[in-house]
Amino acid sequence: MKNIVLLFADDMRYGMIENPDVITPNLERLAAGGVLYRNAHIPGGTSGAVCMPSRAMLHTGRLLEGLAKAGRFIPDEHRMLGEILKENGFETHGIGKWHNGTDSYARSFTGGAEIFFGGMDDHWNVPANNFDPTGKYHKKILKSRNPYNTNETMEYNCDHITPGKHSSELFTDASIDFIEKRNKNKPFFLYTAFMAPHDPRTMPKEFLAMYDMKKTRLPKNYLPFHPFDFAGFDTRDERLAPYPRTEEIVRQHLTEYYAMITHLDHCIGKILDKLESENLMDDTLVIFAADNGLAVGSHGLFGKQSLYEHSIRVPLVISGPDIPRNEKRVEPVYIADIFPTILDYLDISIPDTCQTKSLTETFTKETKIWDSLNLRYRNHIAGIKKDGFKLIKYFHGSEPMYSLFNLTDDPNEINDLANDSVYSDILDKLLYEINSNWKQLDI
Repeated sequence: MKNIVLLFADDMRYGMIENPDVITPNLERLAAGGVLYRNAHIPGGTSGAVCMPSRAMLHTGRLLEGLAKAGRFIPDEHRMLGEILKENGFETHGIGKWHNGTDSYARSFTGGAEIFFGGMDDHWNVPANNFDPTGKYHKKILKSRNPYNTNETMEYNCDHITPGKHSSELFTDASIDFIEKRNKNKPFFLYTAFMAPHDPRTMPKEFLAMYDMKKTRLPKNYLPFHPFDFAGFDTRDERLAPYPRTEEIVRQHLTEYYAMITHLDHCIGKILDKLESENLMDDTLVIFAADNGLAVGSHGLFGKQSLYEHSIRVPLVISGPDIPRNEKRVEPVYIADIFPTILDYLDISIPDTCQTKSLTETFTKETKIWDSLNLRYRNHIAGIKKDGFKLIKYFHGSEPMYSLFNLTDDPNEINDLANDSVYSDILDKLLYEINSNWKQLDI
């Protein structure tokens, strides 16, 4: 039985690998040894904290409509990846961020370290937990929510903090420690979920020094303001930069974002090096992906609470035994397809609770897995991607608003065709599918 290593980034949008503006030698090395999916997606989000439902989908193979309470917890009847691998003799080890409740973590893993239950925090002082075999994780600490502006406190699951050690290095060292000390009589599933490149975007300064902010290019769809208001327009993420989004402030944020990714890449390189030094690469499937994208100045936005490509598309690399090397795939897939893919790869039965599709066919050839992708942001925005077009329906205000993009000709979604009569038939056809698929989400 092959081992599984699943490395998961936080807020890393598509197009960051093999990008001349971003230094990622280790992710490029991983992609050169496997398949790089250039059109991997999440279907949107059921919460402003988009990473929460995204991670629930990853571990269950379910889609947005199949989640309970936006993924804040995962019901017992929703079979989980780690749970199934445990039943099939795997040592399952979880490290880093877990945003779906302590009960589902306990169901998934036989061990773990530096476990962070939450959405975001200080990268240099992570409120972490050691593995609790009882699954209770009852130890709590109080932290000030924002000590500069309020005396309000928050309660965290936490039994220790390692002051001054960056989250990416904390989780990397824990991963290396597991690889060294693993049970060599069992196959293993290592899930390392990083907090980077999520803000606050702070990293060891030598990685920021690798970039010249003056040379950072603005995105082609940069705007100082979004053209119209919509639900999600005033989330926390959108308050990270003032309006108008000036070229200078966007360059600053992008440069810091790229430096966070380069530091993350450096840490992932250490994990890959350890797998190689332990002679495990020939027996291990390594997957890299992320929970959602991020605007960082595109369309006048900074967050991920939208259905634009920069928010719903993410990196995906699959590398390992029996996987072709240096292959690229462009057909659309979901990140939640990772769940059935791993089970299919291991010849383990995929449970009936799974709603996504295995990608094993795509390893050796370009294959169309999904005819269309259904997209949602909470109960406020709906969308569909099909046949090279994307239609977005906004429910904000007294009447719906629409945006239609020809992604083949306009991948940056600059030219809105919704009011162009030439495309009225396409709009009507896609709108029919959106309305047919619509139902209230359990949020």
